[in-house]
Amino acid sequence: MDDMSQAKLLEVSHLRIAFRRDGRQVVPVRDVSFSVPEHGRVALVGESGCGKSLTALSLAGLPPIDRAEVGGSISFTPIEGRSPRLAYVFQNPTESLNPVMRVRDQIREALPDGLSRRAGDDRIVELLARTGLPDPVRAASSFPCELSGGQQQRAMIAMALAAQPDLLVADEPTTALDVTTQREVLDLMDSLAAETGMAVLLITHNLGLVAGRMDTVNVMYAGTVVESGPVVEVLADPRHPYTQGLLAAVPALDAPRDAPLADIPGTVPPPDAWPPGCAFAPRCSLATDRCRSEIPAETRCGARSLACLLRQV
Repeated sequence: MDDMSQAKLLEVSHLRIAFRRDGRQVVPVRDVSFSVPEHGRVALVGESGCGKSLTALSLAGLPPIDRAEVGGSISFTPIEGRSPRLAYVFQNPTESLNPVMRVRDQIREALPDGLSRRAGDDRIVELLARTGLPDPVRAASSFPCELSGGQQQRAMIAMALAAQPDLLVADEPTTALDVTTQREVLDLMDSLAAETGMAVLLITHNLGLVAGRMDTVNVMYAGTVVESGPVVEVLADPRHPYTQGLLAAVPALDAPRDAPLADIPGTVPPPDAWPPGCAFAPRCSLATDRCRSEIPAETRCGARSLACLLRQV
C-alpha cells in the first residue's frame, strides 16, 4: 500500500475499536490496516461515519479512544533512537483553538523545552510567517476570534509545526473553509511537508482532494478498508463499487452546468447496526445474495488491495 523502498514510519494492523453502550459492544472500527512510510503522503478516504477520525485519534490515544477497547496493533518505527513525534490539525479550528488564550500562548505550549521567552516569541512569529499569514506579529498577539477561519487554520498548522512532527495527521482540515481557502491550506501543507520532510496522513471524505497530493489512498467504509493502493492507480482504475461511487460524486469541471450531481444511494449504517455480509451491499447495485451474507476477505496484488466478492484487484 506504499512504496516498499521507504521505511515504514507507522504501521496499523487489524485495528479494532469498540465501545460499551447500554450494556452492548459497539465496534465503529472493525478491521483497519495501513502504513505510512517516512516522508510519505497517505490518505484515508470515506464518508462520515466510516471510522476515519477514530482511526486517526487512536494513533495517539486521544479521547474518546481512552474509553475504548482497542485491538490489533499500532507501531511506530523509532527515529534516531526516539519515538516519532505526531501533530494533529483538525477540521474546525474555531473549536480546536482555546478562545481565551492568545495565539502565541497556544503555540508556545507546543515549542520544545529550553527556549527563552524571547527566543520562543521569535520562533512563534517565524512559524506563523511560514504559514503565509500576512501579519504574523499581529496574528501572534490575537485571540482566535480576531482571525478568519483560514487564518485560524494557519495558526493551527503553525502550532503543529512547533512540535517538529515526523507525522502530521490532518483530519478534514479544510471542511470549515471556503473553496479558495481550502486550496491554499492544502497547498501550504504540501509545501511544508516537502520542506520539512514530515509524513502526512490526510483524512478526508473527498476522493478528489487526494489527486496530485497523496501517494497512497485507503478507502474506508463501515469501519474497514475496502480498497487501497497508489493514488494514480486507484483513481485511474477504481475496483470497489464504493470507490467508484465516491469518484463519480466528485464534480467535473467540464460538466454541463445543469448536469445532475452523482451520489451513492442510502447512507453509511450506524456502527450498532452493521448489516451482515458486505456492509456496502445494501447500497450496491451489483450486490448478490452472497454479498448480503458473506463478509469479503481482502485480496492483494502488488501494492493494491481490495475487499469485494465480485471484483478482483
